[in-house]
Amino acid sequence: MVMNSRQMMGITMFASLPAEHYRSGRCAPHAQLMASFVHSHEPQLTLLQEIINRRKLSALFQPILDLQSGKFLGFEGLIRGPLDSTLHAPFNLFAAADKHGLSLEIEMLARQTVLEAFAQLKLPGQLFLNVSPETLTHPSFINGHTLAFMRSINLDPARVVIEITENQPTYDFDGMRSALLHYRTMGFKIAIDDLGEGFSSLRLWSELQPEYIKIDMHFVQGVDSDPIKLQFLKSIQSIAESCGTRVIAEGVETEAELWVVRDIGIALGQGYFIARPNPTPSLAASGDTSRIINSSNIAMFPKAEFTRYSQTTAFKLLKYIEPVHPETANDVIFERFAVDSELRIIPVVKNSLPIGLINRYQFIDRFARPFQRELLGKKPCSDLIQGAPLLVEKNMPIEELSHYMAEADSRHFSDGFMITENGRYIGVASGQDLLREITRMQLEAARYANPLTMLPGNVPINEHIERLLRANAPFVACYCDLDHFKPFNDTYSYRKGDEMIQLTGRILGCACDPKQDFIGHIGGDDFILLMQSQDWKTRCEQVLRAFEQAATLMFREVHLKAGGYTSECRDGKICFHPLTSLSIGAVQVSPGRFVTHHEVSARMTEAKKMAKKTKGNSLFVEQRNAEAIY
Repeated sequence: MVMNSRQMMGITMFASLPAEHYRSGRCAPHAQLMASFVHSHEPQLTLLQEIINRRKLSALFQPILDLQSGKFLGFEGLIRGPLDSTLHAPFNLFAAADKHGLSLEIEMLARQTVLEAFAQLKLPGQLFLNVSPETLTHPSFINGHTLAFMRSINLDPARVVIEITENQPTYDFDGMRSALLHYRTMGFKIAIDDLGEGFSSLRLWSELQPEYIKIDMHFVQGVDSDPIKLQFLKSIQSIAESCGTRVIAEGVETEAELWVVRDIGIALGQGYFIARPNPTPSLAASGDTSRIINSSNIAMFPKAEFTRYSQTTAFKLLKYIEPVHPETANDVIFERFAVDSELRIIPVVKNSLPIGLINRYQFIDRFARPFQRELLGKKPCSDLIQGAPLLVEKNMPIEELSHYMAEADSRHFSDGFMITENGRYIGVASGQDLLREITRMQLEAARYANPLTMLPGNVPINEHIERLLRANAPFVACYCDLDHFKPFNDTYSYRKGDEMIQLTGRILGCACDPKQDFIGHIGGDDFILLMQSQDWKTRCEQVLRAFEQAATLMFREVHLKAGGYTSECRDGKICFHPLTSLSIGAVQVSPGRFVTHHEVSARMTEAKKMAKKTKGNSLFVEQRNAEAIY
């Protein structure tokens, strides 16, 4: 959505009673309340009553775009009040309904309006419907009414996605889980709106395991120029992939934002650049949108992810919380939560060995039920532990921890995990702590990127070599350099020179396996490849062929025919220079052959010089004291 979840609320599902109850006057409490308000002559209330009685709401639909296929997955249903009234805007409409106690009536009418319009327009794909947690679990819900209404308009529940909004903090997770489990059995899918806006959205993600997650528009707008937002989206996308959840980026308002969102790998997008809300929406993406989706170009942000995972461990995340014994009374636990509003979990430990975690929200939700404190207050807290805890040794690398968390039960992301030393409790950390640290490290790495290609620069290149050497990992170090590049700059301009360097970076990046190979840009027209791919030589040969073909587009026809061009040499004389080519010097690094990155760099430089002695595009593989490592 492009506005606040309440402002743009197209529909809140599963309200209390059928609309005919309101029209016939059989909903007595609300009818009496409305009558009393009418006598007060409040214009706003009178207008609300007119909207409900005359069904004066209208529906708009905003497409949700599949960023891989370029087709619309479906549409989000939005609602508007009467065009010529002060309640036309959804924010004003729902605020007025809340003020006068008519939220259920307005939400019921909104639901019917959107469902009917969607069915009448015969729109394809999924229909996303907003629903607030308080309405979802409202005690006046009547089982089966929503499904019956959908049957009456021939709308299959499998085409409807319940989009949960977070207008207020959510605590009744058990009630929501039960309700949504019921709706899932009827065929509905689940989406969580505005991820990143509040703490409980992460808890909702863990508890409900939705099919879709919508990232709050704050993190999407300006992502093309804000490295913090960029890393946030990357981190959420990575978590979503491990959970089997599809991410929807809301608030895409510019071409640049769509480029970045697409290149991150986010599945779906929504926003004004893709399409504005419309009562009769288009069924296909615009030409501008399709051009971006179908383009093979990449956005201008760091392509390679290089972080100091190996140097950072779980100990960096540790926070010590005084544990309790398993026999501690629940009343004591309740008092600790009451005194410290920031306390989210309490570890349970016996003889220094971790037993489990008590979650604040689950615990308070249990105690808030009638008579539960009286029944449970004196009993041991171990009875309320929800499942086995996730245990992490303090020296576990952050990279390994992130994979460990992704494969573990999703509840551990919000509940947190216990950090141990030789199996003994020393502290706790949360999924949010892990996400924050990963983002910080990615930002630190981004500060070492080459500004022209946004590839890693000298510092991360050297660090990566050192990590490979410390791990005794066999790899191939390649020094890639453009031949006769200065004459190209002099002849075609520095702008064209920058394009040539960027072209080289893209070709090298495409030849690398992102899971095994590292690409860096040390400055000017010099690049470094640190390759663990077994077919490294084939990849280098592919680079040379691709460069030879692509570079021809950079030259004028007359220069292509002549095989070069004339320009001033370093001594001031006019010389003929061959067309720019690419040389690669490769050094096979086997375990124990080198000790420091300085030694590797020196040997790469020698190999590059040998490659440059061969005319045209060339690859030189150093054989001196080398062992075939693949």
